[in-house]
Parts: sequence; structure tokens; C-alpha cells
Amino acid sequence: MPEMQFRVRWPDGAVESCYSPSLVIKDYFQPGASYPLEDFLARSRTALNIASARVEARYGHPCSLALGQLARIEGAAARFITFPDPHVAVEGFDE
Repeated sequence: MPEMQFRVRWPDGAVESCYSPSLVIKDYFQPGASYPLEDFLARSRTALNIASARVEARYGHPCSLALGQLARIEGAAARFITFPDPHVAVEGFDE
């Protein structure tokens, strides 16, 4: 399966490289786009769960790396819940 990294900029300006075992991320995010925090979380959950399911269909087990990445995204996002109008920018994809 083609894996990829996607770079995000959190509301505090920190940049993080995130992992996906599938290119499905490209169906949910556009490079250069900024998403309200809750929308970013919903898109991340959907895309990374689909990616994990694709690994499971192919290899017989969910992708622990995709699910771990989702947990890290959710943990990081929790820091910004109280920010006024928090947005997460998708800076780009690295295949």
C-alpha cells in the first residue's frame, strides 16, 4: 500500500508530520487549506479509520500506526479546544 506523510500546522504555529498508510488522506485534505479544529478532527478520524480498514482488508489486521497517529492528533488537538476559532492548516503531502 502506498503510505504517505502529511504536514499540519497547529493553531500555535507548531508543524507536525503525520503518517497515513494510504493515500486516502488526499480525499479529505487539500494542501494549503486551513480547517476549523473540529472539522480537521472529523476529517482525520474518517480518513485514518478508512486507511486502517484498508490495511485490515489487505493484511487481516487494523493499522496500529494509523490508529496511533489518530490518537496523537486527538491529543494535540485537545490543547487548542479553548483557543478562539482554532484552525489547523495542511501544509502539504510527502509521498
